[in-house]
Amino acid sequence: MRTTLLLLALIGISLSAVVKQNARKSASLRAKLIKEGTFSDFLAQQHLARVNAIASNSAVASQPFIDYYDDFYLGDIGLGTPYQNFTIVLDTGSSNLWVIDAACTTTACKGDPRSGYKKHQFDTTKSSTFVKTSQPFVIFYGSGDCRGYIATDVLNLAGLVYPTQGLGVSTTIASNLLDQLDQPIFTVWLDRHVKPAEDKLGGLITYGGLDNVNCDAQVDYVTLSSKTYWQFPITGFSIGSYSSNTKAEVISDTGTSWIGAPAAAVQGIVKATGAKYDFRNQLYTVPCTGTYPDMIFTIGGKAYHIPSSEYVLDLELGGGNCALTLFEEQGGGFGPTWILGDTWIRTYCQIHDVGQGRIGFAKAHHSEI
Repeated sequence: MRTTLLLLALIGISLSAVVKQNARKSASLRAKLIKEGTFSDFLAQQHLARVNAIASNSAVASQPFIDYYDDFYLGDIGLGTPYQNFTIVLDTGSSNLWVIDAACTTTACKGDPRSGYKKHQFDTTKSSTFVKTSQPFVIFYGSGDCRGYIATDVLNLAGLVYPTQGLGVSTTIASNLLDQLDQPIFTVWLDRHVKPAEDKLGGLITYGGLDNVNCDAQVDYVTLSSKTYWQFPITGFSIGSYSSNTKAEVISDTGTSWIGAPAAAVQGIVKATGAKYDFRNQLYTVPCTGTYPDMIFTIGGKAYHIPSSEYVLDLELGGGNCALTLFEEQGGGFGPTWILGDTWIRTYCQIHDVGQGRIGFAKAHHSEI
């Protein structure tokens, strides 16, 4: 799960109402640096910074959270009294809401100048409803960690207000706003832009109901196998001549841009598409004008097709090449072996049924493909 400013778990989100919230699509630092031809230099600098941090042998080391994994789908919330506005990753793969303290002045807190973005920071001194506790927290991600303390304050999400929202590491998953909605569900629709887009309408989250405008009326549900994430089983995957009927655990995650697959499936996809690994940009590429087979997932006895128009992405790499929205997932054991990120979610609207512990899929509508 790739992280920018803060994370919001919608497992607990849920007056009776149906509320819709737009999600904006934002181009990533990775796409910007690839276009400029400086991505490999950037990775080398990040590696050197990590080496220096380890060599310093200090008790506390700081590492920036770099937003370079493709695209994010963002939404706005208000926090505090009066509200301070934040643009956040609406991440169904996380149960944590955290913000950056305005008192922190490091680059990691304020944002890397090369990204073109300034991170939003929360000024706790300006909120009359802010309550600090003595409990510390720390969260580790693949790109670094964040540390701080637990607090509570007023949260405004698409007009829904929760007065004592916990910030930091949650000790429970509360129902929070569910009783304010018509149904204990929320629907995620993500749009698809043919070219990399920045700050465009990227989709819509509908709280309390289905999205009957952007999603097909037919919804097929599968029971969650774990409520830790939006996790469920698949019973098969195929692409071209590659096929696997092995049952596997997967999660649907709006906070992951691409599809994370086990090694065998990655190699099957590479063979079926003729993809080449781009060591400079650390991704698989194919000619943009090629014809490629569908990825097919079998879920609940139904075949779900992801066409190449969704998994072949033009990041302006040059040379007529496009990226495969694919990476190797290192999970396994009792956890998920696949992460179905935005590539999957753009193809099928995700109906998160909190009340019945299930997730549904409906074909998504797009104007550009």
